[in-house]
Amino acid sequence: MATTGVGARIDAFLARYFDAPLPDPDGLPWYVAPLPTWLENVALRLAWPIAIVNLVGTLFGFWYYAGRPTELAADGQLGMAPLAAWPLIPDSPVATLFIALSLIAWRLEWSFAEPIHALAFFGCIKLGLWTPYVQLALNGPEGIVPWLYWFLILSHLAMALEAFVIHRYASFSVPAVLVATVWYGFNDVVDYFWPILEGPHHTILRAEYVGGELTHAIPAHDLAAGWAVVLTLIAVFLGLTTRVAKLKRA
Repeated sequence: MATTGVGARIDAFLARYFDAPLPDPDGLPWYVAPLPTWLENVALRLAWPIAIVNLVGTLFGFWYYAGRPTELAADGQLGMAPLAAWPLIPDSPVATLFIALSLIAWRLEWSFAEPIHALAFFGCIKLGLWTPYVQLALNGPEGIVPWLYWFLILSHLAMALEAFVIHRYASFSVPAVLVATVWYGFNDVVDYFWPILEGPHHTILRAEYVGGELTHAIPAHDLAAGWAVVLTLIAVFLGLTTRVAKLKRA
């Protein structure tokens, strides 16, 4: 292992305490593997702590979608929807659950985990980039405490970075990419175009409240929908491009 550079030294330091074998760097093009190798290594060495952090994030996300209650009562957006719609609403908590399961599956060497890896990749790309856009360009900081506003932005950007570690241990098989495409494509349809259950399925935007009433007949709703669809397409492209690049390197 190279020991020059701050990043390489951090990797070498962590290797003393987290010395489980890592998959070899696969030398993929920068546009599907933009993180430096040392940072990929650090993330993989810390797979268990990162998985735990994401599981905590999942719990936090469900609490957030429940209206941030201080008592054990259904409230917020989840309280407005039937139980059957709950898997379709808290997109970010489900995405952090996927990446946690992906890391756990890799560490435990599950043989059936390729769809989980693809779902994690799609989820982290999509929600990691959708939420900061919505918060910065559509919602703005009004109506939310500053610490929570910036936590939402920065934590979701960290999710996007997590996506680019998965290629080290996943094959991005076509069936796995298909599963993720169907799931997130279905989410786009029911979130913005054809709701199948009572109540809004997409994350309610603060920008959608006009005069105290929730409305979808405003540009903010369309912009959020458009960006969601674009990110799904980007995730499909990156997933399949990663697959092709890995086959070329094989």
